[in-house]
Amino acid sequence: MRKFRERDVIAIKFYCCQTYFPCVYCHEEHGCGKHAVWPKERFYERAVLCGVCQTELTIEQYMTGDYHCPHCNAAFNPGCQLHAHY
Repeated sequence: MRKFRERDVIAIKFYCCQTYFPCVYCHEEHGCGKHAVWPKERFYERAVLCGVCQTELTIEQYMTGDYHCPHCNAAFNPGCQLHAHY
């Protein structure tokens, strides 16, 4: 069982299955079994869900948003940057 923290409030739409998961490990355990990374030329697509206000962010908005939701200002976990290569 994964330990989530207060700032763990986003879900990621995985490119390979187009399904939202709260983390890469949840995708590995319950997802499609594949790993396909979002192409940089598609960073304009909405693929990050704020779990506080339910706003869907583009990948670019998420990556440049200083770890906050641009809609509700909820704080995001800066440790998620360690998984950006996914």
